[in-house]
Amino acid sequence: MVDVRELAANAKVLRKKGLGVREIADELHLSVDTVNYLIEYGAEGLPPSDVKIGWRSVGVSGYRVGLLSQLLADIALEELGKHDTDADVVLGISINGVPFATMLAEIMGLDFGVYRPHAESDAGGAFSSNFASVGDGKKIIVVDDVLSTGATIKSAISDIKEAGGNPVLVMVIVNKSSMNEIDGVPLRGIIRARSIGGTILGGGGSKGFPYS
Repeated sequence: MVDVRELAANAKVLRKKGLGVREIADELHLSVDTVNYLIEYGAEGLPPSDVKIGWRSVGVSGYRVGLLSQLLADIALEELGKHDTDADVVLGISINGVPFATMLAEIMGLDFGVYRPHAESDAGGAFSSNFASVGDGKKIIVVDDVLSTGATIKSAISDIKEAGGNPVLVMVIVNKSSMNEIDGVPLRGIIRARSIGGTILGGGGSKGFPYS
């Protein structure tokens, strides 16, 4: 059982340090909806139904990140084969998707790019000019660590298309949704974790979160 009071306290501390809601959600591996609730209401009442994901045991070790990335590569090659396509660029969603995307690009022999979501919302973002571009019809694999509502990746897909790229696959470590595609782009994860009637955060009834 996750301690909601601790999560609420951590969310407020990060907010005071100047992090945006999206950045806090990435740091705590929660949805933006949950973070907004925790900041506004704290531990009072029941937060939205959510699943707290933690992978620090992996994140502290480059070797372990590499091992998980090998799993991602194996699944990515399987999925690309199903659709008889290939890829040109692996695009990491900043911050937590970047280490996995870096390793995945190395393993698959592809270019590497970075997408920075808007710090305050799930709407829009920007591609880093220090890494590979996504335009000119390039086929893009989008990588993030945890998918909650999919709003951030939807924004990335929209921005890729607007830049002239072609998103062909979304890869995540943990998929917290029931989705198998996002805006027509196949979605694959190593693990699927969903709340089933109730919330592991609050221990009570489901409230305002799109899981079924």
